[in-house]
Amino acid sequence: MNSFQFLVAVTASLGGLLFGYEVGVMNVVLVMDSFRIFFRFHEWKGKAIDEVGNKAFLEGVITSSFVLGALCGALMATYLGEKFGRQRTIMVGACIFTCGAIIQGSSIRSSVMIAIGRLITGLSIGCNGVLCPTYISEVAPSNLRGTLSSCYQLMTTFGIIVASLINALIWYKTNRKPEGLLSFTRKGDEEISNLEWRLALLLQVVPGLGLATLMCFVPKSPRWLCSKDRDEEAVEILAKLNAASTSDAVVQEELKAIQEDVAATRAAGSSSFGELFSSVIRRRTFITFLMQLFQQWTGINVIMYYQSQIYSEMGFNKVMSTVVLPNVNNLVNFVSTFPGMWGIERLGRKTLLVIGSLMMMVFHLSTWACSKLTGGKKDANGKFIEQPIKGWQYAAVASVFLFVFSFAWTWGPVPWVYQAEVFPLRVRVKGSAVGTVSNFLNNWIIGFVGPFLMKKWSTNTFILFAAASFLAWIYSQFYVIECKGLTLEEMDAKMAGKA
Repeated sequence: MNSFQFLVAVTASLGGLLFGYEVGVMNVVLVMDSFRIFFRFHEWKGKAIDEVGNKAFLEGVITSSFVLGALCGALMATYLGEKFGRQRTIMVGACIFTCGAIIQGSSIRSSVMIAIGRLITGLSIGCNGVLCPTYISEVAPSNLRGTLSSCYQLMTTFGIIVASLINALIWYKTNRKPEGLLSFTRKGDEEISNLEWRLALLLQVVPGLGLATLMCFVPKSPRWLCSKDRDEEAVEILAKLNAASTSDAVVQEELKAIQEDVAATRAAGSSSFGELFSSVIRRRTFITFLMQLFQQWTGINVIMYYQSQIYSEMGFNKVMSTVVLPNVNNLVNFVSTFPGMWGIERLGRKTLLVIGSLMMMVFHLSTWACSKLTGGKKDANGKFIEQPIKGWQYAAVASVFLFVFSFAWTWGPVPWVYQAEVFPLRVRVKGSAVGTVSNFLNNWIIGFVGPFLMKKWSTNTFILFAAASFLAWIYSQFYVIECKGLTLEEMDAKMAGKA
């Protein structure tokens, strides 16, 4: 791999940074006092704030509108990615993300406006969630395709860290006593500034404009160019990607393979979503759909969205549950992606899924067991009147961190890599869109039922996720096909049963 290939892959993977920031940004913003007062979730009483009715539904609308937009964006990608190309559509998607961020940060006193802003950023995330891994897989060498495609997941985890740190810093600086969110830096008769939540949301403009700018300097997908009869441009890009001349044997061989794939695609006629369920392709369609489904039902986003509530349920104070532990967990999530980038080519996609599902099941069960041994008693308002046992508290948190580690290097990157490489060129974007829609659909479901499960079942919810991880192991062991080290054309042949 040369430096140009690496820079192209990293640039496209910045779409994951946008995804990660949008996932992480609302975690603390939703509990910022100024945000809750501005949108009338709470009423300012000078030195305290009182809750105004039951605003859980509106909070759910604000949070989940992003996922709804992502669902629509993933479907949009199937048309835009084929008509205008991967590179140009990613660039436009980044501009859409920037517009959504501006709408969020400049919102009037209406939850509808900020929900619309999040829906617009979701359109961008859904579209780029399909096209960024697809684009990377089409410009990366076959022996490093998995590693480079994993950069998308790496940037997603990095985006979560950035959002978490920025929000935690803003939250900390705007409270005199961070252990009590109702203690303010200003006097009781002063108006509460809305700068904290506006700044946190408007900072999304920076990565949005950054991705849009950088995508101007990366090449178009050579496979897309060939599909548009622009072979001369394609061979020049292939030569640049391989740091060779256009007449080089490696370049010509790769061009020939792409041209043959394009010719076969055209001979079969125009593609449709119905083709994804034909006898030749339907297995990979179901593999992709189920892989993204199981990724969400391992419970990862219940932890990432509501981890502050989980740590609070275990008995940790406000600072620990809102700032310290979430940031440590997000750091674990980021660092743990690197072993996955190493293992995805050396161990294989299927092997990572099998190992990861078993590890996640074990650590879900240990989280449940340790949380039960924590002890502690609560009053009618949910406050601890008898403190939990610290040793078991930290054991439970360690189990959560180990689960996140297990996910981040296995089930985190593999589904995105897998869906971008298993489909033939004619339906590649459509197939990838099916996986992305499955991801966001199940993300939306788990985001809605997560608070209900945690309220009704408390830490017993981890037993449900352990069961889902066990089903994920059965699926990985007996249904997934290994594709390590194959070119995209060889992949097509293997999936079609020709190799």
